Amino acid sequence: MRILSTVLVSSLVLLSSFAVAQEKEGQKPDAPKGAPPIPGALSKDEMLKLLQEQDDRQRNGGDYKALAYLEQKEKDKADVVRELIIFRRDADDKLMLLFTKPKSEEGKGYLRLDKNLWSYDPGTGKWERATERERIGGTNSRRSDFDESRLAEEFEPKFCGTEKLGKFETVCLELTVKPGIDVAYPVIKLWLDTVNHNQLKRQEFALSGRLMRTAYYPKWQKLFSESKKSDVWFPGEMRFFDEVEKSNSTLVLMKSVDLSNLENNMFTKAWLESKSR
Repeated sequence: MRILSTVLVSSLVLLSSFAVAQEKEGQKPDAPKGAPPIPGALSKDEMLKLLQEQDDRQRNGGDYKALAYLEQKEKDKADVVRELIIFRRDADDKLMLLFTKPKSEEGKGYLRLDKNLWSYDPGTGKWERATERERIGGTNSRRSDFDESRLAEEFEPKFCGTEKLGKFETVCLELTVKPGIDVAYPVIKLWLDTVNHNQLKRQEFALSGRLMRTAYYPKWQKLFSESKKSDVWFPGEMRFFDEVEKSNSTLVLMKSVDLSNLENNMFTKAWLESKSR
């Protein structure tokens, strides 16, 4: 399992492989049910509806469990592959992340309680408050990459135009965080496929306007949810590129997703601590 050797590799090459990857996965680039192709320009209401659609597609309404592999590349360091289990209870806005591999990372985790993110290190037995910009497990991923989507709730959109990414026609939106909401980055640019509305590219900026991170989403998959009575979409593959430390990048592969009910009392510090004993 190898990721791109440098962030200077052309994004067009990556984006042009999206359709091939979807074809291999047996996915058709059809629009979600009831979702028309995006027109050339969007009103404020249309942009909000599009963000709400993004949120709803990824939200289960019940429980969510996923197994993910993370491969981290850093300059002058050996590549590190980590295994992560993601637990979500969307109805209660609960999230827990638990590392299971390698041995040095086993038992480390994160838990969101009452909108506060906490990190746990079994080596010290201590919990520490984490910020939204926390690098999950030292990778280029953030909490929001594994949590349910809240774009319409947290951001105000602005239309930036249409753009061709590889073979895809996309619409570009610039999102600015709403007052009083804590997020990793206050400004986000999204590129959405005009036909199936899949998110293809995302850039995140500091308040100063500096580009901090670029993400690509080559594969989207879906499962039917009994609790939601409709499909739940999730990114089968995510690629994150650090725009400050240019040689750093992370590949995330979602190996499996399960929408079955989880244990009632598992979203607690005690439950996460028990996994390392």
